[in-house]
Amino acid sequence: MELPLPDEVLARPFASVREACAEVAARARHVTIDAAALGRFADAIPAGELGASPTAFPALADAEGRAAYVLCLDALNFGSGWFPHLKKRPGVSGYRTVEAAVRGRFECEGPWSARELRAADARAIAELLGQAPAAPPIDELMELYARALRELGECVQLHAAGSFAGFVEEAGGSAGELVRRLAAMPLWRDAARYDGQVVPFLKRAQIAVSDLAHALPDDLGRFRDLAELTMFADNLVPHVLRLDGVLRAAPELAARIEAEELIPAGAPEEVELRACAVDAVEQIAARMRARGAAATPRDLDEWLWKRGGEPRYKARPRHRTRCTSY
Repeated sequence: MELPLPDEVLARPFASVREACAEVAARARHVTIDAAALGRFADAIPAGELGASPTAFPALADAEGRAAYVLCLDALNFGSGWFPHLKKRPGVSGYRTVEAAVRGRFECEGPWSARELRAADARAIAELLGQAPAAPPIDELMELYARALRELGECVQLHAAGSFAGFVEEAGGSAGELVRRLAAMPLWRDAARYDGQVVPFLKRAQIAVSDLAHALPDDLGRFRDLAELTMFADNLVPHVLRLDGVLRAAPELAARIEAEELIPAGAPEEVELRACAVDAVEQIAARMRARGAAATPRDLDEWLWKRGGEPRYKARPRHRTRCTSY
């Protein structure tokens, strides 16, 4: 949606996401959090399963290659609204199709350089991802993917002389600072308006920090404020929480989701689905911590995202929105 992010959001990005999402959840008209169901769900989560990364990273020898891989993959970590039309690899999802292609590029030809990214074009990206020739509506997604890579190349060149590891290092071990740097790129400015209020989500910027923490060695991947990350608001975690009864959608919205009708980006229903999921995960984490479990929204997001790959969740439609956020 590329809304300008207010200075107060950038000054305290994680608190801003939490506060705005809690306000949306309190006023939501199409989505509600079932408090009793949330309590039961939180109490049933095996705390010992939290904390494992759901993402496998290529066997790249140095921090530069690993940082490049994570940042490039997360630059393309959107498009779920187009995925029903994507030519997928056998037996895998749209995201895994994109991930496999990027991974293959890095393993076979080495990392993209910032210079290469600055020259990215839609035709080359379509060929890489197995989408050529790209027909509507996938051609639109390929154009956005190429733009996202060009933005990343420009940003890394400008701030770190073309070094992806240097771009991470410039954040000084602060997840918040790295999120601010990523949010300087227009396609990473993940925010919406709801009743006149700016609601930041910063999904891809936050998940990039999380992935870098998993992928990078030693101090480079150690962020002192990592536990402050919120849930990474997409369309899969709300789907899991809805099917498990924690979120309840109004009948008209549930029918639209089941009919696989596109929900416009920034529509009240779309904002509420994401914001209520963020707030529900905050409440789940707080409840788990109250009983002595080490639970962060980041850990819960990864656990819920993995859960969403189970057959019963994949068998039901999730909400689909065409945007550059997820």
